[in-house]
Amino acid sequence: MLELYHNAFSSCSQKVRLVLAEKGLDWKSHVVDLQSGQQHDPEYVKLNPNHVVPTLVHDGRVLIESTLVNEYLDDAFPGVPMRPADPVERHAMRLFVKQIDEKVHPAAGVVTYGIATRPMVLAQPPGQREKAWSEIPDPARRAARQSVVEHGVAAPEMRPAVAAFMALLDRMETALGDGRPWIAGPDFGLADACALPYVLRLEHLALDAPIAARPRTADWLARLKARPCYGPAVESQLVEPIVAMFRRNAEAVRGELEALVASL
Repeated sequence: MLELYHNAFSSCSQKVRLVLAEKGLDWKSHVVDLQSGQQHDPEYVKLNPNHVVPTLVHDGRVLIESTLVNEYLDDAFPGVPMRPADPVERHAMRLFVKQIDEKVHPAAGVVTYGIATRPMVLAQPPGQREKAWSEIPDPARRAARQSVVEHGVAAPEMRPAVAAFMALLDRMETALGDGRPWIAGPDFGLADACALPYVLRLEHLALDAPIAARPRTADWLARLKARPCYGPAVESQLVEPIVAMFRRNAEAVRGELEALVASL
């Protein structure tokens, strides 16, 4: 029995769902409403003390940290391998995923809350906002969340966050050179599943132009969306009015965003 505690728009949830779908695994869904703060509920925190999604439960065993969850799934269900057999390519896969975890994932929260959800958060009563911020256990992430909601694109955290996304696109364009179809090997794998949610987040934030400017990455994205795993793992999970809200709020600051990208 596989159970996944997840959220439709969570980048880490998306990459685990991609692996589950690619491997054809059945799982029971537990949706965690991040906007209402369900990730801070005491019962959920017993499963995931980091107050984040996803959390995988396999036959009663609790597994956290999406990158490790995906490697666990590849170990536990090896029928559809998603790590390269070649040691050099496997190292490249792990290095790529590590760079995303360390540099891009923290940036995702900055750009999402500073652009897409900022108007909604600002509409909340101040006490509600402060309570939500106080429940974030990591002080650095808590301070960044407050800063980007208060200052938007002008927040000091925004420039390095957008730069991290642009650097990801550049690394992908290089990795996909010489006719290579996937990021770390000849087959769709864990590096591709890890990268997809962050490239998709740029689309949702109306930052399509930087993707289109890198043709190999744009082609990679189109091919990944055409894979059978994409529909059940990502597309069917997304709520279109929320995607539309993301883009609408991003369009409102498009000029600031384009100027920021151009200045990098």
